[in-house]
This record gives sequence, C-alpha cells and structure tokens, in this order.
Amino acid sequence: MIINIIEGGVTAAKGFKAAAYAANIKKISEKPDMAMIMSSVPCVCAGTFTSNVVKAAPVIWDRDRVRSGAPAQVVVVNSGIANACTGEEGMSYCVRTADAVAQKLVVSPESVLVASTGVIGAQLPIEKIEDGVNHLADLLDGSMESGTRAAQAIMTTDTVEKQNAVTFTLSDGTVATLGGCCKGSGMIHPNMCTMLSFLTTDVSISKELLQEALSEDVRETYNMISVDGDTSTNDTVLLLANGLAGNKTISTKDADYQLFCEVLHEVNLYLAKQIAADGEGATALLSCRVEHAACKDDARKLARSVVSSSLTKAAIAGHDANWGRIMCALGYSGAEFEPEMVDIMVESRAGKLKIVERGRAAAYSEEEATRILSEKDIAITADMNAGAAEATAWGCDLTHGYIDINASYRS
Repeated sequence: MIINIIEGGVTAAKGFKAAAYAANIKKISEKPDMAMIMSSVPCVCAGTFTSNVVKAAPVIWDRDRVRSGAPAQVVVVNSGIANACTGEEGMSYCVRTADAVAQKLVVSPESVLVASTGVIGAQLPIEKIEDGVNHLADLLDGSMESGTRAAQAIMTTDTVEKQNAVTFTLSDGTVATLGGCCKGSGMIHPNMCTMLSFLTTDVSISKELLQEALSEDVRETYNMISVDGDTSTNDTVLLLANGLAGNKTISTKDADYQLFCEVLHEVNLYLAKQIAADGEGATALLSCRVEHAACKDDARKLARSVVSSSLTKAAIAGHDANWGRIMCALGYSGAEFEPEMVDIMVESRAGKLKIVERGRAAAYSEEEATRILSEKDIAITADMNAGAAEATAWGCDLTHGYIDINASYRS
C-alpha cells in the first residue's frame, strides 16, 4: 500500500471543485472572503465541532446535517463575520444561504453545509452572501489553483493559506486521494479552536466509519494544538467522501480502513501544525512530546499544558531555557506524576540539550540553550519515567505581536 504527498488541497480528489469570490463582507479588505467547495455527486459526510457551549449558527446547522445522515454536496464559507451570538436571525441566514445554493446548483438544501469565521456578534450581510453564492457557483473549477484560492478566501488573521493532499493505493489497486484546507491563527486551544478545516476524498467508505475515523484523529491532531488558550464558537471540521475513486466500499475495519486512517492523520497533522506555526504574532513553532507517562490521557494533558502555558510560550519567544515554567505547566496539567522523576530536553536543528534531570537542573550551558531556542522550530521533550504512554502537542511562542493583532481586531 502506497502513500504519496502531492500538491493541492480540496480539489485534488476526483469530482471536487472549488471557487473564491470577494463579496466585500470584510470592512477593510477587497480580497476574496467567500469560498465554495462542491462535489459532482452527493457525499457521505462526517464532522466535529467546537466544545464551546456558545456555538455559532453555522456550527448548529452543520452539526444537525451531519447527525441526520443526509448526503452532503456543497460547502459555503465566509470570512469576516462569525455569525455567532446572532439568535434566530443568524440561524435563518444559514437557511437562506442553503436555499440560495440549492436554487443555483439544483441540489437539496439539506446537502448544503455552511461555515463562518470572523467577528462575533455581527449579523451577516445576507444579500451579499446570496449574491456571493451565485458568483461562486459560476466560478467553480476543479483546478489546483481554484482550491488554493478557496483556501485563501477563508483566512482571517492567517498569514498564509494552509492546504495539502495525499494519494494512496488500496488493497484492490485503486488509487484514491484525500485533500484538505484549513484556516486558523488565533483563538486556538485544545478541544477545537477558531479553525475551520475542510477535507475531501474520493474514497468509498461508510458514514459510520468515516465519522469514527475523523473523531478519533481529531483527538490527536486539531485537539492537540494551542495558540492562546481560547476555544472558539465556530470550530468546525468537515470531511466529505464521494466514492468516485471506485473502490469497494470500506465498511469494516480492515487493512484499507487502517490505511485510510493513516492518510487522514497525515493530512490533519500537517494542517494542525500549520495552524500552530501561524499563531498570531508567532515567530516559532513549539512542540511538546511527553514520553513514558502513566497513561494516554495523562500524556495528552501534560503535553497540552506545556504548549498552552503563557509563561513557557513567552520564554520561548525570549529564547530563554526557563525550565521552571515547563515544570510548573506539567504540575497543573491535572495529571499525577512524581516531579523528581521528570527529565526535560529542548531540541532544534541547532542541537539537543537536557535541561532537567530527575526534577532538578541539569548541568548545561545557558549559551547553548539560547542558541537551540533561537530557531523557528522548537521541540520540548518531557520524559515522565512513569509508564509507556506518549503524546505530542503543538503551539507557538507568545510575542507582543499577539497583543498588537488582538487589542483592536476588526474584520
């Protein structure tokens, strides 16, 4: 079984098209701020959504569509306004958007998924959305360039578009593809974040297994990133599978299902790390790998606590090996462990250095530590010496740039 990383995103799989359009939803931008993704045939669909009790109207709409089991065929996304905390009017705009798509593309309104990202509390300019739908439908195209434009249209404070794609060969020789794009830069915290991720595949797979595969993988990817500790109202991951690869439908947890899970993880992990690296004001990607924890749940808690720690993130921004902040973050993670058993190392392309041994300062050079921590990709390893479980979380450093962006953010 072969896996190949290829160029592209949501249009890489057979039968998918995308488009972008400047509907002028954002106050200070004339760049594209609406995107559409469409499959030529109805798809089985899976989704995961924010854990925030305050859920945006599009989250409720999509959650209900996914739970209903109805086929999905079109996704419409706007950036600039989140359509969150907008009451019945906001929900009615989800309906109007779906109706506009259904009328233009001759599909069922129930097959239309919607997503929004941007400022909370403002109402969508629904006439602009409806007009944008008509333009997007006319611009739909299956090229890689159209997929890239769609990835750019959903950006808010992101500095780069985020997309990738993978082909894989199933046991019967069928070559299938899975691609995706996402957005996310701020209000990012484990248990989903201000992130939207749209995944498309031409593999044929049952809805039940598609949902299980996505739900399990989100725990190890998007739910293991943090930029600022804020969990958003709009977090959504949608995965559409149209079956056009022509393989025998994956309906049991056989070798093909395991391969699909591996491919899904490859794509989601890449996108999740791209979000972490593009954190608002960030200058470095930070990862924390916890090894030899007592159990998997503890490993996850410990790793996420370190990358979520504002003090640790600030120390990384200052290239300071202040290991006390790492130990502190481990200590309030909620996991039980023996502090005097912990070893901590920092690593980058400039080298690797142990800074804590058995819970106390190791003999190391501050100058060497600073050199290692001055790179753009910093890895912390915390060895708990307590068991066999491990987990990795990703975040970024915390700079004054984060304050500059968020002190007066407007769409």
